[in-house]
Amino acid sequence: MPKSNPKSESKPRSKRALAKPPVSAALQYIPWHTVPLEDLNPLLQRQFVVGQEIMLARVLLKKGCIVPLHSHANEQLTYIVEGALKFYIDGQEIVVQAGDVLCIPANMPHKAEALEDTVDLDVFTPPRSDWINKTDQYLRGEN
Repeated sequence: MPKSNPKSESKPRSKRALAKPPVSAALQYIPWHTVPLEDLNPLLQRQFVVGQEIMLARVLLKKGCIVPLHSHANEQLTYIVEGALKFYIDGQEIVVQAGDVLCIPANMPHKAEALEDTVDLDVFTPPRSDWINKTDQYLRGEN
């Protein structure tokens, strides 16, 4: 017979589930046209929306734009809306085209090159503090 945990059984199951107070988040509805477009360099612009534990960015890259080699503690999903990006990651070159998704684990160094004018949606968890605080100097140079 399995041992029971007296601490967890001392409260009814419904009370145990609520031991931590729920964190309430505000509902947000944000049309992209209301989010300022940030010019990072002549070939790169972005917009982003931040939730409690997730961030969505819309990134606009002109053909030839290079996103330099970098890594971050955030897990990243990249979805290409239009265009194509060539990623240099984990010893591979991966071309991600419109309709494709790339999942980049946290702390994995990667670089990207826009093979044509590209619109990409990037999802990060947790949100990128360097983007929020505008300390992402690797993106702000001339390209």
